[in-house]
Amino acid sequence: MVDSIQKQAKDFVLLCSIEKLNEIRLYALLERFRNPESILNAPPKELTEIVGSEIAGRISMLKVDDDIKRKWEIMERHQIKVVPYYAEEYPHWLKNILHFPPVLFMRGDIKLEDEIAIAIVGTRGATVYGKAIAEEFAGEFAQAGVCVVSGMARGIDTSAHWGSLKKNGRTIAVLGCGVDIVYPPENKNLLNEIIKNGAVVSEFNIGTKPLAQNFPKRNRIISGLSWAIVAIEAKEKSGVMNTVEWALQQNKEIYAIPGNIYSKTSAGTNRLIKEGATPVTSASEVLDYLGIRFTKKEREIKEVILNNEIEKKIWEGLSLEPIYLDELKEKIDMPTSEILKVLLDLEIRGFVKQLPGMMFVKNFE
Repeated sequence: MVDSIQKQAKDFVLLCSIEKLNEIRLYALLERFRNPESILNAPPKELTEIVGSEIAGRISMLKVDDDIKRKWEIMERHQIKVVPYYAEEYPHWLKNILHFPPVLFMRGDIKLEDEIAIAIVGTRGATVYGKAIAEEFAGEFAQAGVCVVSGMARGIDTSAHWGSLKKNGRTIAVLGCGVDIVYPPENKNLLNEIIKNGAVVSEFNIGTKPLAQNFPKRNRIISGLSWAIVAIEAKEKSGVMNTVEWALQQNKEIYAIPGNIYSKTSAGTNRLIKEGATPVTSASEVLDYLGIRFTKKEREIKEVILNNEIEKKIWEGLSLEPIYLDELKEKIDMPTSEILKVLLDLEIRGFVKQLPGMMFVKNFE
């Protein structure tokens, strides 16, 4: 079993070395061929039907060269996991976003409890005040059992990760480079601590450098892993605003810290408030708005109860957005009677809430 997982990981590293094989094309290939080995061995004609002749030709001509061998060595040395969307380790809630990454490169672990997550984002050139706010908010989220998601960049991101870790919380860093690369370099200790208490993830292959064009793309994953976005400080044009755009497309809640009207680092957050983001001045406000009232210990007990495979399947088919029973049936492909029986049981135990019109939603109240 271990050998097959390692073989699949190596095949993904090889496959993801192809330029122009983006997440949409890779997902289409995996839907058709089910795994990377089958893709690599597929007839060129069948590949062409899905991704066109250019990429099909590149797949057919793939060879294991020294560069690929180095990537495999790095993968083994750093214990990097390659997690496809159909694997149990893949965060199922991330699959609710458009163009989710079909493969994640991961160091550390994402747990079921990490679904209750809030992203904290902000400028790299943060003020002392902004960093203090980021650390304070992250610490309070951690004490409430909320996973803190950010991008491990300088400034607000770094303070948010440390704020969670100092309160023994869980945190996820989404990188705009390979997970084998420490960027920025001064965050080496931070990266190691995140791996112990969460995960460092990327959709970019091992060895990918932190190129500017990678970061807007990775921002959709930051918002996709989170219930909501808290913007601490942001300039008028910044990566924070890009993350917010992704979050709005994903129907996520946006919260922003009001700032000094004369400060460039507050221009973006003040604009977000003008455009409809909810202004907040404490972490407890955010938790109240999101209805997060359980302590970390209580929520862990609640999660452990979900140890039945059928319950897990139905739980993963639900989200924070209400879903009709018919849609859920189509999504998870189970008989309606069986789904209803489990849903009613989960509702009695407080995990699921039924809404008018046979709609159901996850319940964390």
